[in-house]
Amino acid sequence: MSFRNNLHRSRTLLRLGQMASHRFSSSTIGSSLADLPKSGVFTAKLPPDPAFETPESSHQAPRETLGPRLVKGALYTFVRPEPTEATELLGVSPKAMNDLGLKSGEERTSEFEALVSGNRFYWTQENGGIYPWAQCYGGESSLCRATRSFLVLLTVASGSWAGQLGDGRAISLFECTNPNTHVRYELQLKGAGRTPYSRFADGKAVLRSSIREYVVSEALSALGVPTTRALSITLLPKSKVLRERMEPGAIVARYAESWLRIGTFDLPHARGDRDTVRKLASFAAEEVLHGWEALPATVSLGKDDSLDVVDSPARGVPWDQIQKHQGVDENRFARLYREIARRNAKTVAAWQTYGFMNGVLNTDNTSIYGLSLDYGPFAFMDNFDPQYTPNHDDHLLRYSYKNQPTIVWWNLVRLGESLGELIGAGDKVDDQIFVKEGLAEDSVQAVVERAEAIIERTGKEFRIVFLNEYKRLMSKRLGLKSRKESDFQDLFSELLDTLEALELDFNHFFRRLSHIPLTAIETRDQRMNIAPVFFHEEGFGGIGYTDETAKERIGNWLDSWRVRILEDWQPDQDQERQKAMKAVNPKFLPRGWILDEVIDRVERRGDREILKNVMHMALNPFEDSWDLNKEEEERFCGDVPRFQRAMMCSCSS
Repeated sequence: MSFRNNLHRSRTLLRLGQMASHRFSSSTIGSSLADLPKSGVFTAKLPPDPAFETPESSHQAPRETLGPRLVKGALYTFVRPEPTEATELLGVSPKAMNDLGLKSGEERTSEFEALVSGNRFYWTQENGGIYPWAQCYGGESSLCRATRSFLVLLTVASGSWAGQLGDGRAISLFECTNPNTHVRYELQLKGAGRTPYSRFADGKAVLRSSIREYVVSEALSALGVPTTRALSITLLPKSKVLRERMEPGAIVARYAESWLRIGTFDLPHARGDRDTVRKLASFAAEEVLHGWEALPATVSLGKDDSLDVVDSPARGVPWDQIQKHQGVDENRFARLYREIARRNAKTVAAWQTYGFMNGVLNTDNTSIYGLSLDYGPFAFMDNFDPQYTPNHDDHLLRYSYKNQPTIVWWNLVRLGESLGELIGAGDKVDDQIFVKEGLAEDSVQAVVERAEAIIERTGKEFRIVFLNEYKRLMSKRLGLKSRKESDFQDLFSELLDTLEALELDFNHFFRRLSHIPLTAIETRDQRMNIAPVFFHEEGFGGIGYTDETAKERIGNWLDSWRVRILEDWQPDQDQERQKAMKAVNPKFLPRGWILDEVIDRVERRGDREILKNVMHMALNPFEDSWDLNKEEEERFCGDVPRFQRAMMCSCSS
């Protein structure tokens, strides 16, 4: 590399470091990795793999004996990462460092690099500590599902039971608590080697999929979408992994408040393991969702499906008073179920608002914490198309954009089945005979009916919470401060119909709308003149439209939007309105074509700077510029290349 290129690279990295330091200045008061408070609550409170019940038994076993097999009566296995060599730390998220409570500069230490590459963990035979583990769970997809015990409440495709899945290439190192925020996270490595849950795979991750997850995790977080997070990405140049082709290996260090999934409940339920289901549900409420008193306290559904929910938790209210207030039909496990449903309703509403698609929404990819989870063939919407799925194996479009809310609820019904006995038992849930022996034969029908009623009621709550959150977020994207019932049809639906009919870019529309002053669309001629700003470089698409009728349709919508904006904003507040809209409508999103270019430049051309630049843009998506290469910034934020729109990829992506 020439002196000039080295100088340019150094200056760019310095600017990135200065920007990151300014953006996340509180990291300067963070902790070192060694001093970061660590715990292993998950392994302390839940049943381990009986073949390796202690860290010592796992640590003394040859690493190859910890490979794929059937594990019963357990929620995890103690298993250490496979050692790696000649590693290269490709990137670290400064926002993740700050949120974990790590001080700036810690990422440059040998301890950090050893940890995130799988060569260090905090346990020794002499002193103990936290031993790594891999979670055990099952999974079910909405394909060809067999009959199960409790009522299926949505008419969607049946499902296919996949059996034992688990962390086949992810190993959790420890839980850590940010000393400032007191938020606890579980840190794990993806691509760290085989576990009992690897099935026929190698336990590794390729650089391609690792770059995709590293960037999009942080991008969604920056948008305000609940998600698991990515701390770092490490290249393993000596590790060659066979997927569609031979590819270099990599490890993503990622973290979340919890890695529990609906699939975690699926497996013990399918095996008839009542005790483990109860332990897991109690752990989820007490250790993940902040205690029973933090769960929703009251719910009332009227005949019109209107919802009156106390959104604030019942914190500080004794359990017996909550139960007395609600009636015995809704016990604490029913409230747990409702909390999980509400969280997922809000998350899928955020996906729909920003045009994000997960691509594989099986029960093992649905978080009980309500996080976007396990990034495979994901994508952000380019041209608005509700039928679009980024998964090239999803021939029936089951995980398409329009189906995501339904599929998530379908998964939640599976969770309702797993919890059905607990939520259906009502006030008898803690009776010792029930706890030890289960349902008496003469009580089965009543318990099933009660569970079905609670699941059905939760389905209505899910729908209403989803719609309320979607309307709230869409209102913000359109610059509205208040909400009217007519907005959904007159603004939201009409806008989406227009985008679909003219094949226009979903997210670009909102950002470009943010820049338009109301004075520029007061007359029909003004609206006709400004409409092409929403077109692609080659114009618009769709069938049956002329240039005149396409501009007319956009102009009509702009007129309705302008009238509605003036109900919420004074004319002299228009600059403030534009600023508010730009704060929620991203200029940059890591689209599929951009990630493909980043992967190619990192893997084939040895370009390391591009990954840092794109991550910086992803962490600050609402900026107008990022003090990087101006031409590249505008290219990444401009029109999606015509033949790279609506890209699809595989689950290994």
